[in-house]
Amino acid sequence: MGHAKRRPRPNEPIAGRGSRWLNRSILGIGLASLFSDVGHEMATAAMPALLASLGASSALLGLIEGVADGVSSFAKLFSGLYSDRLRRRKPLAVAGYFLTASGMASFAFATSWWHVLLGRAGGWLGRGARSPVRNVLLTEATSPETYGRAFGLERAMDSAGAVIGPAISVALVAAIGLRPMFLWTLVPGVIAGLLIACLVRERSHEPSGAGTLWSNVRALPSEFRRYLFGVGIAGIGDFSKTLLILWATQAWIPRFGPTRAATLAMTFYIGYNVVYTISCYVSGLLADRFPKRWVLAMGYSVAVVPATVLLLPGVSLGKFAIVFAFAGLYMGVWETLENSTAATLLSAPVRGVGFGVLATVNGIGDFISSAAVGALWVLSPIAAMILVIVSSLGGAAIIASTRPRT
Repeated sequence: MGHAKRRPRPNEPIAGRGSRWLNRSILGIGLASLFSDVGHEMATAAMPALLASLGASSALLGLIEGVADGVSSFAKLFSGLYSDRLRRRKPLAVAGYFLTASGMASFAFATSWWHVLLGRAGGWLGRGARSPVRNVLLTEATSPETYGRAFGLERAMDSAGAVIGPAISVALVAAIGLRPMFLWTLVPGVIAGLLIACLVRERSHEPSGAGTLWSNVRALPSEFRRYLFGVGIAGIGDFSKTLLILWATQAWIPRFGPTRAATLAMTFYIGYNVVYTISCYVSGLLADRFPKRWVLAMGYSVAVVPATVLLLPGVSLGKFAIVFAFAGLYMGVWETLENSTAATLLSAPVRGVGFGVLATVNGIGDFISSAAVGALWVLSPIAAMILVIVSSLGGAAIIASTRPRT
């Protein structure tokens, strides 16, 4: 008597059917990243104009962004820890998406700079809370053989939102005005939360015990802790790409004037995002064919190219085209492969805290890098780029020698 054919679980990859890695959960997470990024990039693009209308200085803008990034980094850490204690993580992710949407929409009612600060910090609190949970859901929706494609698709769709969002923002501000535009950011933000709620199917897991934050971090595999060290070292060279926009603008002002120089720099940044989007998906494909840690190490090493080109004489458009293009190329590899490589090093009981710690290490690295590279560039561009080159290659060497969990 024949055995009945077992029906696969909703998120289970089908053996021998490579295309089936794209199940409803992965698609739902990818679309949620796209819509959420459209929403908060709409607000981000118009936020400086709002602050200018409120009489806020550039120093206050820096304060707002610094506080928001700090809140987001620590939210990622504690969300990852807390989610390991839940039988179902998905409601935490849904709440995070809705909180981000609400924070961005609140800009419509701001009458002082500190209202923007509260809205931005609240929105980034939600963004931080959902990130490690999203990564766990993505990991559990696929298999190790397709981590690269799954994370690559999510990052590509997220970065596509960074291209679409500002374009929609500009069109809406011209059509209905600045403040009403912020209310429209609710639409893609709420859609993102609903996509997670309706499409993503979560596998229930046995909650981990309580324990302190430190004890949970110490429970992480030794190879993952080594991996975090490599990510942290490379992160010292991962400066904010808004510095590239600033440097390009300053370089072109004598030739083109302030307005055209700024427009050209922003156009190059859009090109950066296009390359970044393509790089995310392509690097994910490569990571499913070659050892992920090697692809990530190569991505870290590519940072040497734009750092070196920046030191070459001249301010030509071609020079900065190379800089922005290679920056988009290596950032796509970094952001895709850091998460998918981490997934190979983390067992189910510690995935939440593992992704949370990884995000926090990245956040701290971003802060240190941007501050250090920005300050060094004023004193000595050579010293600034040497820091980028040394840290990127150092991180690459550590990552390449990290072994995945067996």
